Amino acid sequence: MGQTEDHPGKMVLSQLVDSVKAISELPECRNVFRKMYGNFVRRVKLLSPLFEELRDSDKQLGEEEVEAFESLGEALHSAMELIKSVNQGSKLYQALERDKVIMRFHQMTVKIEAALSIIPYKNFDMSEEVCEQIELVHAQFKRAKERMDSLDSQLEMDLVIALRDKDPDIAIIKRLSEKLHLRTINDLKKESLAFHELVIASGGDLGDQFEQMQALFKKLNDYVVTENPEVDNFERDKGTIKHRSPVIPDDFRCPISLELMKDPVIVSTGQTYERSCIQKWLDAGHKTCPKTQQTLLHTAITPNYVLKSLIALWCESNGVELPKKQGNKSKKPGCSVSDCDRASIDSLLEKLARGRAIPLLVELLSSPDPRTQEHAVTALLNLSINESNKGAIVIAGAIHDIVEVLKHGSMEARENAAATLFSLSVVDENKVQIGAAGAIPALIKLLCEGTPRGKKDAATAIFNLSIYQGNKARAVRAGIVTPLMSLLKDAGSGMVDEALAILAILASHQEGKVAIAQADAIPILVEVIRTGFPRNRENAAAVLWSLCTGDLQQLKLARELGAEEALQELTENGTDRAKRKAGNVLELLQRIDDPASP
Repeated sequence: MGQTEDHPGKMVLSQLVDSVKAISELPECRNVFRKMYGNFVRRVKLLSPLFEELRDSDKQLGEEEVEAFESLGEALHSAMELIKSVNQGSKLYQALERDKVIMRFHQMTVKIEAALSIIPYKNFDMSEEVCEQIELVHAQFKRAKERMDSLDSQLEMDLVIALRDKDPDIAIIKRLSEKLHLRTINDLKKESLAFHELVIASGGDLGDQFEQMQALFKKLNDYVVTENPEVDNFERDKGTIKHRSPVIPDDFRCPISLELMKDPVIVSTGQTYERSCIQKWLDAGHKTCPKTQQTLLHTAITPNYVLKSLIALWCESNGVELPKKQGNKSKKPGCSVSDCDRASIDSLLEKLARGRAIPLLVELLSSPDPRTQEHAVTALLNLSINESNKGAIVIAGAIHDIVEVLKHGSMEARENAAATLFSLSVVDENKVQIGAAGAIPALIKLLCEGTPRGKKDAATAIFNLSIYQGNKARAVRAGIVTPLMSLLKDAGSGMVDEALAILAILASHQEGKVAIAQADAIPILVEVIRTGFPRNRENAAAVLWSLCTGDLQQLKLARELGAEEALQELTENGTDRAKRKAGNVLELLQRIDDPASP
């Protein structure tokens, strides 16, 4: 019998869901603890699927299980108070109190890891994806518990020198200005107010820190007023850029080779790499993202056409030879930029330089002019690659308008809209908003009728969105299984990897399992297990296991099609996950002959 709404287990799980949601919605940290803060919030977000799945299931939690979750709830409440306090008040005071704050972060991590350790996960009937995600986040908290976080050594040294020297090097003050996010006169006004409030709250008793904060504030204020006043430096920068050697923007460099990218591609974590570099990494058997160390959900790589074009434009503007693989196509007659367009572009660049471009671009998504729509969504795609811009794009209300472009725009605009939604969906809470905005049916339509590039963009976005449990049902109800089966059966489509990856994640959902079974998937799955590439064999075995669990008819069909021999070979030569799945299906097949076995 399932839990009622007022059952203690249901209540504590609902409270945990609310706690994770509240932590996820806290504003971005803009002080020296940004990385520490971001890592913690990211780990906490990963707990959400566990709480949601248990809350929505019929399982009734026992007294011991309720107590374990209550302990975790208390830890998350304490964590909420800490990270709220870290993100408020004087940034200079936070920096001077860094050792105490770091210790509090560590104590909080230890407390949460201890709470996670006493939860009896084996008692819960969770989907494999949720199990793997919880194992991952628990492992992350364990690793974090074993070592004390610290600020980067450069920042520590800069703070010491800036406090010690009467006239420190300007480069040191510049770095502190960046790290403390005290870059403009407006930032300093806010810091001055926070400083004043701190003095009042402490009764004026800040000890030595009062003088230290005053000294640092004065040095930062002198630097900002001199080097970064509120007047716009855009025109001045344009006039002097030709006299400087061009510095390659970090976003244009491959994180592996650190060289200017020729053929940039995106992996499942949303990071971009030079194709040849990431392919070597994958061919060597690695299953993680080199930059983030996150486990890759799949090994498909998607061309980053927008970044490729931007690199070409940057090279042309700075007199840098185009990377050889770019291909420098000659301009067609009539394609030159008009004076009117150039003025609009210059205006947009000015606003971009002042941080006001995103709301303007979101407005342009609703333009009746298809070309304007294309430019706007392409610009947002480029901006979304930067992690710090994702939140600003969502806050500006872009998701609904991007989905409208996905539904009704030109083919190029639709493809870039799909790529933008994929980029935004890297943030877990955005998956919910994007799914609720009606993106999934439009993505499925693009998957069916798009160009090869458009189909890849659509598939990658659908896969990422389907990590969220609620979007799995949306995708199945929107008819995703039929086109996936068509792509799976068409080896020439170049979409077999993507189709299987999406089917594997949908098969963990009951509606997905039923729809895949009704699509007569067993024959093609057995064939892939027999002849496919390693990752595809692994995903096919995962889907087969989901279909055969609790379904004797599907199990018998798999046996008739010769699945046993193929699975046996997979247990010997497959990936670790493939061996596990193949072994599970073989156990089910053995029970056909021995109905008495448990």
